[in-house]
Amino acid sequence: MAVSVREVAVAAGVSVGTVSNVLNRPEKVSDAVRGRVLAAIDELGFVRNDAARQLRAGRSLSIGLLVLDIRNPFFAEVVRGAEERAEVHGMSVLVANSDEKQEREATHLDLFEQQRVAGVLVTPVADASSRLRDMSGRGIPAVLVDRESHDPRFASVAVDDVMGGRLAAEHLLDTGRRRLAFVGGPAGIRQVADRLQGAQDAALRAGAAIEVIATEALSVEEGRRAGRRILERSSQERPDAVFAANDLLALGVMQSLVMTGDARVPADIALIGYDDIDFAAAAVIPLSSIRQPAALIGSTAVDLLLAGESRRDEHVLFEPELVARASTLGI
Repeated sequence: MAVSVREVAVAAGVSVGTVSNVLNRPEKVSDAVRGRVLAAIDELGFVRNDAARQLRAGRSLSIGLLVLDIRNPFFAEVVRGAEERAEVHGMSVLVANSDEKQEREATHLDLFEQQRVAGVLVTPVADASSRLRDMSGRGIPAVLVDRESHDPRFASVAVDDVMGGRLAAEHLLDTGRRRLAFVGGPAGIRQVADRLQGAQDAALRAGAAIEVIATEALSVEEGRRAGRRILERSSQERPDAVFAANDLLALGVMQSLVMTGDARVPADIALIGYDDIDFAAAAVIPLSSIRQPAALIGSTAVDLLLAGESRRDEHVLFEPELVARASTLGI
């Protein structure tokens, strides 16, 4: 059973108010009395109930962060950046994973609201504007993460994914490739659609073809499946370059190609991903990728949220960066 403030007061021979002062306003208590209270806290194993304290104060010291797929190291870096910045403000981050499913997204937003978080940072699966507007009306502001906001009521921090898709396709075209394939999905995820749009724009300007190999998720396994589908074709019918919507998909495609030995990377099929996670450079064939400043995205989102109304209509858009390695350039 949890130890109460009253039990600490009895053990230290002081009032409940004095214990409260030691916990919240220690400068009001003499060194001797503070020492007795802290000793009682240590002896009894007292742990303060911050949830109850925050409820009484009417404000929370927690921020909710909802990401698409916590297995993706990109989002792990976003979380790290958010946690480091929140800690500066004396706050913590509650992390949840939608797993790219709208029903899980709705469940976690419900839980965040029940926890009375100070605000939410969210990478929506699709369009969550209506739900976020409702939460904002009840005093829980939101910032979109890795997604541009087209609603003036929500700030956002993202990367120009159309530009990123264009950079990827232009790089493949510059290496002499002309039969491009885009591997990614679901198409309802805005980042996927924007990256494809950028790649299509670049291909159209170059007079090159680009096909879409749709996936059900942005995972390594889906990348393997896409790679196997490519290998089912004759060498003349295969794309000579693949742009994957993220690095996990690209690594899955690479695994299928390398394991069979039926198509060489990049001699037969050049391959580029997106995010530039740590595993990209460490792959058996170092993976070219489009780099996003993941930790900076997380920390900037916290800044926008905690700034309140002064930055509520601010939309930060970072530029991505091409990182070319052996999977497109050769060794």
